[in-house]
Amino acid sequence: MELSNFHKARYEYKAKLPAILAGGLEELAVEMGGATEALSDHEEIKAVFKHSYGQPVARFVKGKSEKNRRLLNVGVILSGGQAPGGHNVIAGLFDGLKKGNPASKLYGFLGGPSGLTDGKYIEIDAELVDKYRNTGGFDMIGSGRTKIETPEQFSASLDTAQKLKLNALVIIGGDDSNTNAGLLAEYFLDKGAGIQVIGCPKTIDGDLKHEHIEASFGFDTAAKTYSELIGNIARDADSAKKYWHFVKLMGRAASHIALEAALQTRPNLCFISEEIEAKRVSLAQIVDKICASVLKRSENNENFGIILIPEGLVEFIPEVKALISELNDIMAQHKSEFDKAKTFSEQSAWLMTKLSPASAALFNELPEEIAKQLLIDRDPHGNVQVSRIDTEKLLMRLTEKQIAGLKTAGKFNGSFSTHGHFFGYEGRAAFPSNFDADYCYTLGFSAFALIAAGLTGYVSSVRHLAAPASEWDAGGVPITMLMNMERRKGKNKPVIKKALVDLDGAPFKAFAAMRDELALKTCFRYPGAIQYYGPQEVCGQTTITLKLEHEGIK
Repeated sequence: MELSNFHKARYEYKAKLPAILAGGLEELAVEMGGATEALSDHEEIKAVFKHSYGQPVARFVKGKSEKNRRLLNVGVILSGGQAPGGHNVIAGLFDGLKKGNPASKLYGFLGGPSGLTDGKYIEIDAELVDKYRNTGGFDMIGSGRTKIETPEQFSASLDTAQKLKLNALVIIGGDDSNTNAGLLAEYFLDKGAGIQVIGCPKTIDGDLKHEHIEASFGFDTAAKTYSELIGNIARDADSAKKYWHFVKLMGRAASHIALEAALQTRPNLCFISEEIEAKRVSLAQIVDKICASVLKRSENNENFGIILIPEGLVEFIPEVKALISELNDIMAQHKSEFDKAKTFSEQSAWLMTKLSPASAALFNELPEEIAKQLLIDRDPHGNVQVSRIDTEKLLMRLTEKQIAGLKTAGKFNGSFSTHGHFFGYEGRAAFPSNFDADYCYTLGFSAFALIAAGLTGYVSSVRHLAAPASEWDAGGVPITMLMNMERRKGKNKPVIKKALVDLDGAPFKAFAAMRDELALKTCFRYPGAIQYYGPQEVCGQTTITLKLEHEGIK
């Protein structure tokens, strides 16, 4: 495959490390804090993690350690959806291992966690790592969504690790994957296997956040990639002056991407799922808000606009959430009956005998294309596949219907034409920004240092991310510290708690302070493409979210 000049240049980019990790390993030590607690449900989580609960936060400091030079065999797994920078986590881990002891080995498990359970792996060498430095995607070893949860899977994982004589395993993933890392660490401790487990925080959704985990990797790149596309559309809209663009963005459980994109591009409207739920905003109220902006802007001859919509919004609208919940239960309990209905009309008629009156009325009001999407096959947990619901089209169709009624009534004399977009895969495997390239490399190198220190059941942690990389503070946080108990498949299970948009936080307040003006005026910003070369203030900038969280509203 012939590489572009840009691709070749990215191979040569030297990812930065915090000063504490960039120095000699002879001067790298670990400082341990006091005992920690889970976010909630302390006793229940402690009962599951008998060997690893309550461990202290670890921080790298200058000092002496004889452990950093020991020979290590380490395995690495990419788990879940792609996020920009995953390859640099592996590169940082590899470089750390080889710096510690050139004879150390790194094994990559193929296709995600199933590579561990099925014993499918490769040895990662310098030639392979150098082919993927600073590149997007997870194609070096592949990824997967297998959950290690049965006794057979845990046993198979141990068998593979022992076969390779692993000292440690690094799991690169999101909240569920790092929960799995914590459970594996506990299992290995219970078996006396002597195999450490370290996690690395990945998810473009940005919902793996904590006091000690200021950002999940990939969020910076993905949010900037989407913002570039939104800015391009906004420029086109302001040029053509005739289309309203409804843009759906990744983010099922949390709206961090939509919020960051709004701060970057200043659209006319952006709905934050967490606010919709907190204020119990109805579907009709959302459509009313859109129509109000359309009418006001039309008075200024601005018959165009940009609306940002989080992927998971439908699950946060109270009456839609209730409908989805009823449909999930009905289709789980009466699947054989439902399957007898072959046409949408037959399915709808049957559902009317099962749904509550309120949900039945809402289902009948939905555009047929959206109602059909609510009935597609469920995910492995029995839930509707939200990513396959065209929420942007739902809002478009309902707004078109209401605007048409206003026109008929003589209350709207402008024009209203729409386009729908969904930006998802466009950002998951992009070339990582310099920030993500540096951050991911540091996470990987930190994972090595945590392993060298003999720690297990930790997530690699890097703080002070709004500062230059040399000033970052690296270490590790115990996985149990991030956990709470949640209902999964009918049982209470320990999981890392998703970090939703904080409605009292600086990023949301910054957006809320400007949105009344945005709804009426054209204030678009055009971020442009991610910059990799040039002044630090251009190519080294972080997200607005991270800046505001560190500095507050200015």
